[in-house]
Amino acid sequence: MRLLLLGGTEFAGRAVAETALGRGWEVTVFHRGRHQPPAGVRSLHGDRTAPDGLAALADDGDRWDAVVDTWSAAPRAVRDAARLLRGRAGRYVYVSSCSVYAWPRGTGYTEDAPPVPGAAADAGETDYARDKRGGELAAVEAFGADHSLLVRAGLILGPYENVGRLPWWLTRIARGGPVLAPGPRDLPLQYVDVRDLAEWILDSVEREASGPYNLVGPSGHATMGSLLDACAEVTGGPAELRWTDPEVILGAGIEPWLQLPVWLPPGSEGHVALYSADVSRALAAGLRCRPVTDTVADTWRWLRDIGGAPPQRPDRPAVGLDPELEVKALAAAESGKGSGSGSEA
Repeated sequence: MRLLLLGGTEFAGRAVAETALGRGWEVTVFHRGRHQPPAGVRSLHGDRTAPDGLAALADDGDRWDAVVDTWSAAPRAVRDAARLLRGRAGRYVYVSSCSVYAWPRGTGYTEDAPPVPGAAADAGETDYARDKRGGELAAVEAFGADHSLLVRAGLILGPYENVGRLPWWLTRIARGGPVLAPGPRDLPLQYVDVRDLAEWILDSVEREASGPYNLVGPSGHATMGSLLDACAEVTGGPAELRWTDPEVILGAGIEPWLQLPVWLPPGSEGHVALYSADVSRALAAGLRCRPVTDTVADTWRWLRDIGGAPPQRPDRPAVGLDPELEVKALAAAESGKGSGSGSEA
């Protein structure tokens, strides 16, 4: 198999590249040259946001079995690449997002849920949800519904993460001491390991799949408790997880998701939207999810290998909780516990 990756040097794209190389595929990576691609790929350089930024692709004249595109900004960049590659690739795989669904979302939403309004294939950059939906429309417009695969990923974790969510928890727990652990412990999470995402994409290319798929593991494959327990286990630090009720956390002015990565209060619109997708279609199409302990251990190993400072995407806000705010929230939890409410046992 011959694969073209638009991107391919960071996180999801890198995982796809390495997985394809591991299968013996021929991999070409089109990128800006800011990061070193995996050893063994053929590189083409260009900037999709610049005039004539696709010149290297246009001049190359090569052909591929599939294109994998992880673009998450202006949809017209997907449109331009897909139009250029139409007739030179058998399938266009666009790594999209469950964010393309309109709010509010019902529990167990499927691929047939209504998308966000206002997206267009030829649009400039707007917001993440409409940009991703516009990218989907661009891929389908160029390659047709039968030759485009829309991978609607949710939360992605694992080695090479450049958003900082799991790396923050690992680093914080490794530091030790009392850790504000947002409850409840059994709060279901829904995510996909980036390597499982990559395996599924390549399997789907081989079986010539098309159409949209919600691509995350089943809700409850891990919980907040099993995730943080795994972090404590692999780091081996003297951390004490202090499980704290959502009301105490919100009352302290702590912002879910950004200040406490991964966590969203139970019953909130955010938790329903991020952690309750119906993934039966992806599971029936072969999605296999490794244990959370493997994801956490391998991410910790990667963090140590690179010196403990994970990369950070410039277009995403830094995540994590200020130590002083954590201390105040822990004190509030203890105070509430003493008065018969607040922190859970």
